[in-house]
Amino acid sequence: MIRIPKIKQFMTAFPYSVAANAPVAEAIAFMREKEIRHLPVTDDGELTGVISDRDIKLVLGPEFAYPDPAKLSVAEAMLRESYIVDMEERADTVLDYMAEHHIGSAVVTHHGKLAGMFTTSDACRHFADYMREQFRRAGGDSAA
Repeated sequence: MIRIPKIKQFMTAFPYSVAANAPVAEAIAFMREKEIRHLPVTDDGELTGVISDRDIKLVLGPEFAYPDPAKLSVAEAMLRESYIVDMEERADTVLDYMAEHHIGSAVVTHHGKLAGMFTTSDACRHFADYMREQFRRAGGDSAA
């Protein structure tokens, strides 16, 4: 019997996070270095939200110039009401929710602790792999 996979099979597993009291400038630098757009936020080790490049642009403007990102804390720019799912959640449930609510990321946890992130980029990457595999099995590489 074929089962719908769990989100843990598609998430980006990593321990990356930023402290809520860190300056936004630190989050910007880290996100650029790691080439990521969503970063979980923690306070004393507890997950408190997510900060994204979009959140930062909304607070600092398109030039990331005002207010000063070195003086603004991550807590002041982050989204507190993030979409959090357990790593055992079915992938289709997560995808449906993200599409319905126009959400770009889901924070993935295991027993309440940060386990990774699942983003629209992850979804696109895995769907592209799935399509390639389907066409490979069918003996071709064209959709027509």
